[in-house]
Amino acid sequence: MTERRSNYVHFQSIQTRWMDNDVYQHVNNVVYYSFFDTVINQYLILEGGLDYEHGAIIGFAVESHCQYLLPIKFPEVIDVGVRVGHLGNSSVRYEIGIFKQGQDEPAALGYFVHVFVNRESGTPTPIGGQLRDVLTRLILAQD
Repeated sequence: MTERRSNYVHFQSIQTRWMDNDVYQHVNNVVYYSFFDTVINQYLILEGGLDYEHGAIIGFAVESHCQYLLPIKFPEVIDVGVRVGHLGNSSVRYEIGIFKQGQDEPAALGYFVHVFVNRESGTPTPIGGQLRDVLTRLILAQD
């Protein structure tokens, strides 16, 4: 599949910051993972009811990857698109596209895997209820 904006279900715009740029005058590679975290966790908190401070279930990041295609630099605003590539019993793989505003081609592509665990025991726990519902909404419908 050729990645385009239309391949993603949920979007959030993020303003790059002055401090995001590195000595090469583009957003440093590690900042992209912060973009991933921000979009995923904001969605889970606002839409899925995730209570990261007191909830019985929390998500642990267990794997991530980013492929850099085009440089981004401050003061650009980016659109971060997310879809769910795999929804398991206790884990989810998010697929992420970072787009410059107004562009259909991605500036970066990546993925991020959460395993949901019981806060007290740290053991994997099934994703259910509202959280499963909102993650299911992120699965791209196939024609």
